[in-house]
Amino acid sequence: MKGTILDLLRGRCSVRDFTNESIPEDVVRYILEAGRLSPSGGNEQPWKFVLVRDSESIERIAEIAYGQRWIQGAAILVVLCVKDVSNREIQKARFPGRDIESVDDQLYFRINMEEHQTKIPGTHMVLAAWEKGVGSTWISYFIVDELAEFLGLPSGYLPSEMIAFGYPKNETEPVEKKDMDDLIIKF
Repeated sequence: MKGTILDLLRGRCSVRDFTNESIPEDVVRYILEAGRLSPSGGNEQPWKFVLVRDSESIERIAEIAYGQRWIQGAAILVVLCVKDVSNREIQKARFPGRDIESVDDQLYFRINMEEHQTKIPGTHMVLAAWEKGVGSTWISYFIVDELAEFLGLPSGYLPSEMIAFGYPKNETEPVEKKDMDDLIIKF
């Protein structure tokens, strides 16, 4: 899988059918290190990464993810969790004239958790994995509070996204992407 970053991006695709092969510890550490090195706003690093390896826990998480059985084939899951920083100043500045202050604290955190940049470390992990021949798929469809309880997350943290990792069972084919001209708005 060696090549340029664009080669990795062109070849990456979502994998939902994994072999039974375990991922060596040095590759798992490499994947997690790629996430650790990710940037965050103000270098807050408001995240925790939960590494799930055992098949019984992965099976339970698949149930929490609305019964997505394919998840059970993953060698590992990484659950990207965010800390409730509840600083509304950024959102108030981004959306002047909107009543950000009146939104309930729990609801605000749950809606705003996507703003806490777990997608950056997750993307770094996905690309590091693909470089080593490990496929992955993002999982956003799960019951957040139930997963937080199952994982025993520290107070103030919620799972934002999960990524299933494993070696692809079949040859992978990336899906066609839109043409550059369809994406760029010239100003």
